[in-house]
Amino acid sequence: MKLAMGRTVRKSTGAFITLEGGEGSGKTTQARALCERLTARGLDVLHTREPGGTLLAERLRSLLLDHSVETIAPETEAYLIFAARRQHVDHVIKPALARGAMVVCDRFSDSTMAYQGYGRGLDLRTLRKMNDWATGKLAPQLTVLFDVPVAVGLSRRRGHAATQNRLDREATRFHEKVRSGFQSLARREPRRIRVLDSTGPLESVSHALEELVINWLKTSRVGKSRRR
Repeated sequence: MKLAMGRTVRKSTGAFITLEGGEGSGKTTQARALCERLTARGLDVLHTREPGGTLLAERLRSLLLDHSVETIAPETEAYLIFAARRQHVDHVIKPALARGAMVVCDRFSDSTMAYQGYGRGLDLRTLRKMNDWATGKLAPQLTVLFDVPVAVGLSRRRGHAATQNRLDREATRFHEKVRSGFQSLARREPRRIRVLDSTGPLESVSHALEELVINWLKTSRVGKSRRR
């Protein structure tokens, strides 16, 4: 397989990349585009998402995101997310990494900290311990945070009423807390979490994302271990 500049990559070393951001940040669209571009470069890429990724995890996703007349407690949200994540990690992510694939995941543990921690007000230390338990301490090597003003993101989402989920209808204040939470996480781990302004045109954001990931592959331990 080929990386940029004609370099070959070994199948023995996987890479775990996550894309994060608030509602309407564009990360889901960009995740698909990134995987297509990386695949075109000859990389073995697995595109997946959270909550979801397995049959059971997708059913839990529906419980979490579908509109409901019954209020879902923040703790219940967290439990369902961690249950789905455990299935996802065991059945999808770890096997892909073991075979040497590059896993690109639309949301992972940082979303839990931002939404259930900063957004819902659950204790961050408790969430981190539960996340370590659910993942076996698996963590992404690179996270790209798509940052967009809340008003812009919600306008994008609310312009597509048919695809709106339960979180889209949360109060603006909740989404402001989530965005602030993501920004706090990025400040805490600047080497892992790279912030990308996603307010621009889709194509320009897509190019910026591809360049960011390829440069990371060229300079990181993961990327170096993949080259011969």
